[in-house]
Amino acid sequence: MPAARPAPSPPARQRSRRLLQGSLPQLAIVLLLAAAAPPAPGADSAAPPASPIDRRALVARHNLIVRKVDADASLTVGNGGFAFGADITGLQTFADHYQRWGVPVETLARWCWVTDPNPQGYTLADTTKLFRHPDGRQVGYPTQAATPAGDWLRKNPRIHPLAQIGLDFRKADGSPLTPDDIRKPEQTLDLWRGVITSQYELEGRPVKILTVCHPKLDLLAVRLESSLLASGRLSVRVAFPRGHDLSVKNTPPLDWSHPESHQTQIALEQGNLARLQRHVSGTAYHVILAWTGQARLTSPAPHEFRLEPEKSDGAFEFTAGFYPAGASPPSPPSVEAVLEAGTAHWDRFWRRGAAVDFSGSTDPRAAELERRVVLSRYLVAVQMAGVVPPQESGLTCATWYGKHHTEMIWWHTAHFALWGNPELLETNLAWFQLQLPAARELAKSRGLRGARWAKMTGPAMRESPGGNPLIVWNQPHPIHLGELLYRAAPSSRTLHQYRDLVFDTAECLAAMLYFDEAKGVYVLGPPLWIAQEIYDPATSQNPSFELAYWRWALATAQAWRQRLGLDRNPAWDHILDHLAPLPQKDGKYVALGSHPDTFDNLASRHDHPTMLAPLGLLPGPGVDRVTMNRTLDAVLQSWDWETKIWGWDYPMIAMTAARLGRPETAVEILLRDGPNNRYLPNGHCPQRSDEAAPKSSRPGARKREIAAYLPANGALLSAVAMMAAGWDGTTNHAPGFPQDGTWRIRYENLQRLP
Repeated sequence: MPAARPAPSPPARQRSRRLLQGSLPQLAIVLLLAAAAPPAPGADSAAPPASPIDRRALVARHNLIVRKVDADASLTVGNGGFAFGADITGLQTFADHYQRWGVPVETLARWCWVTDPNPQGYTLADTTKLFRHPDGRQVGYPTQAATPAGDWLRKNPRIHPLAQIGLDFRKADGSPLTPDDIRKPEQTLDLWRGVITSQYELEGRPVKILTVCHPKLDLLAVRLESSLLASGRLSVRVAFPRGHDLSVKNTPPLDWSHPESHQTQIALEQGNLARLQRHVSGTAYHVILAWTGQARLTSPAPHEFRLEPEKSDGAFEFTAGFYPAGASPPSPPSVEAVLEAGTAHWDRFWRRGAAVDFSGSTDPRAAELERRVVLSRYLVAVQMAGVVPPQESGLTCATWYGKHHTEMIWWHTAHFALWGNPELLETNLAWFQLQLPAARELAKSRGLRGARWAKMTGPAMRESPGGNPLIVWNQPHPIHLGELLYRAAPSSRTLHQYRDLVFDTAECLAAMLYFDEAKGVYVLGPPLWIAQEIYDPATSQNPSFELAYWRWALATAQAWRQRLGLDRNPAWDHILDHLAPLPQKDGKYVALGSHPDTFDNLASRHDHPTMLAPLGLLPGPGVDRVTMNRTLDAVLQSWDWETKIWGWDYPMIAMTAARLGRPETAVEILLRDGPNNRYLPNGHCPQRSDEAAPKSSRPGARKREIAAYLPANGALLSAVAMMAAGWDGTTNHAPGFPQDGTWRIRYENLQRLP
């Protein structure tokens, strides 16, 4: 039976925030860190560089320049919660081509979700299966996804693509425009300004398009220059899909079928402005188009509009703003105003955050690593700070119906605290704070105290059926992220702001453990699905990474109590004194105590090698370093590196190697070539998935990819921050990099990991 534990901490004080369930259309979150905070615990103590890093030069040398139609080189502008993907034209003219062959170009916002009617009244109870706990209790978990109820609940709610905006060009022969018609292209993403400039020729006539996003409004601004405008042959197409193709789980195409199933109406047309009203699957939003000069708005087909300049002098400007129903949009800003606001925003971002400069290194890998770092910094900033935590593909395309996987929140956002942008981490943690009541109810439904976090969820914290509800390594993340924010701003304000999140999470961690009277230890599971998602959750007990994470998180929660002047929780101390040790066999740590076959069975050596994470992502609670060294060697020698090892695994392994004093190994793994560790020209790191390639694919096509996988980018940034700035207790400069003189590393404003 579980040991007695004290009651959870008092309820959180009433906050003046309004949580809008379902679509969260107008949730505004402004979270400010304490100004002029004292040096953070564990902050970098290394001497600053002899001269400041030329940040503009650092960023500019990685500006993206595209000189051909390359579906792997789509570009993005965005503001963290809204993003617009652009093809070689600067808009989304060839969206189908890019979706089929590379990285899609879509228009997405984290507030726009749709939900289909549910005439059958499906609930999670319809997908429940009972699992036995060590104390004999039978507890239901919604694991049955392959049922009508499970299918509906996984697909609803889901993220909705806002619009597709591209060029409409009338070729001389009347045929449609194709990628082969683009001549002499030269497209640049100015990372310092967040501006895409696209230049090319259409039938011998030059075209130039500037594309930029407003930093605070979900608004796209476009400046189009071409003599083709005067001839009436070039216009702008704005079209609205039904949504995504729900038969494809990852990287789905847009669905243009059944136009009768949704509505698009011109609600207002006045002067140089039009408001389009959208209704789809119970969700409403509107699009405000504003332009300069004379233009005509027509609708040649349902859900399709043409913005046709008239009497053009060769230049045309327009903005497209997206707003949830009930919002009060401001007057549309000019393109120049958006350009100025965006430029100022990105200038602040690059100057105020951290920076790492590898120039001067003689190691040939240094330039590529710097490229990945700079592009990852940009990608996570434009896609990973919305009112709902990000999906794994960010705002590039859809994966898992847009659902947020809470086990990914650490890889998605921890780097923000490490790289001098803790306010972006706070934006994500605000969702967890707002969902605390739902997390408490979920814990209560499982016979637990505190707050238990759903794994695969949408705007509201409702679980999705499948194996997801049995995953547990997501549970300690709010404590770890709260600790990183405290280290970034070690103030009483930070402690009080996140105390309920930390303490309620810790209370549930404690309640999920069971005291084995015969062995005198607390055990974790069953049921549970470990981070390495290959074992039977009904029989899994004592996974190594999760045990270490429980130990570290509960110890950290105790530290928070002491910082707040509270007594230590005696029940938590009893757990810390009696928690089961990390499982090992033959002198190596294994993934799972109940199935210690990690290095005995080839089938057990694929997916995530998370037995390395206790000394890597974590500072090593309960870890013997000699044993971990042997474990790392075994992983390097015998892991299945070709079968779906994920993009975040490489940085995670590198972090372990760095903490073990093996910097060359850390660099080698971080940059090792592998199917899921290849960074495209645009900085994305696609992943192979389990879906079959479409029948229309070219012969020999690989399995369909997850075209954009932001946990890889976030993990890379966390690993590089640790390898450069170190971790608590390190004294060497850049301890995660070889000390043989081949690496010249300068960095500013990086935060250490615990």
